[in-house]
Amino acid sequence: MYLARTLEKTIHQMSAFRPVLLVTGPRQAGKTTLLRTCGGAQRNYVSLDRLEMRSLAQNDPGLFLQRFKTPLLIDEVQYAPQLFPYIKAAVDQQKQAGMYWLTSSQQFQRMNVSESLAGRMGILQLAGLSQAESAGQPDRQPFLPVTEQTEQRAAGAQEADIMSLFHRIWKGTSPKMHAADDEMWQVFYSSYVQTYIERDIRDMSAVQNELDFLTFMRALAARTGQLLNYSDIARDVGSTAPTAKAWVSMLQASGLIFLLHPCHTHFSNRLIKAPKLYFMDTGLACYLTGWNTPQTLAWGHMNGKMLETYVVSELIKSWWHAGRQPNVSYYRDKDRREIDVLLEENGVMHPMVITMKSNPHKEDSKAFSVIESVLRKKRGHGAVLCLAQTHLPVTADVDAVPIRYL
Repeated sequence: MYLARTLEKTIHQMSAFRPVLLVTGPRQAGKTTLLRTCGGAQRNYVSLDRLEMRSLAQNDPGLFLQRFKTPLLIDEVQYAPQLFPYIKAAVDQQKQAGMYWLTSSQQFQRMNVSESLAGRMGILQLAGLSQAESAGQPDRQPFLPVTEQTEQRAAGAQEADIMSLFHRIWKGTSPKMHAADDEMWQVFYSSYVQTYIERDIRDMSAVQNELDFLTFMRALAARTGQLLNYSDIARDVGSTAPTAKAWVSMLQASGLIFLLHPCHTHFSNRLIKAPKLYFMDTGLACYLTGWNTPQTLAWGHMNGKMLETYVVSELIKSWWHAGRQPNVSYYRDKDRREIDVLLEENGVMHPMVITMKSNPHKEDSKAFSVIESVLRKKRGHGAVLCLAQTHLPVTADVDAVPIRYL
């Protein structure tokens, strides 16, 4: 069963404005299904996962585009960056909106495009199902912890206790897993990891030992929600820091992880400079770290970090799936003051902390004052994202917001 995606509206708008539309995102996020639902079924279609099609696109891109006429949907275009100059020439000649729809399991910047399609191509990012999409509410706005939006989300939020929340965290966000039985979880993620390493990693790099890369992925998953230290990871997996950095870059380009960078300021040298690492699919992170049931996850030592990972990924998806890039960062200093997420919009910083508490109090938001005192920014309404069942004020400008509202 197809679940409506938030990105549908933006796809129609952008395709009516640009001649080329590119949707990037990890495998199994639903890119092709989404585009076919949005009108791609009426287009010519070709997948570069098919080796004969890939070979033609790589070796004779001009003939490829002659054979497959517009409007055209090309799947997994990252396999043939040779197509881009020819697509550019075609759109410059015909000057029609919506000529080419493309999907890629790599970010656009990773594709070694020889000529830029700037001004001709719109780029959108798709991750797994958001909590709103899974609940049949794809029209929610990008998340901001402001009172008006919190009230709107409360009206449509589904009931969720701690076990149902951790079941969703454990099961993950792939559309194929949404309606699947829990018994399929192990099979799905095992196949997913194998396919990812065999296809994407082989094409993106010179990884010589696939078992080493799998060990690296597991070590990285064990650090989700934590500061990223390349030397520390390299030491644990018997590699080098440059290799660890290169492999992190590949996982980031594949859309499997997100690096949340610290908020920069010229006024203090006491800020932590390392990024924080988050897996975009908590189901994948659970599989890689061996949490084989939602019950063991909910009461295990990684429950807090998995919850934080889930919340951050939901915040990011709420913006990506609306066709926008969130201006997000985090704050941590050497005095142990910490803000999990800083979301800046229109020059205003909205602070958020994430906790497993069900009854937060004002001490949970005491670090928010650094926005004015250290960062010297305008501070907006903030939130303590938690396991409460309803939203309540914590202070005059901070609310306790249930995670089920996301």
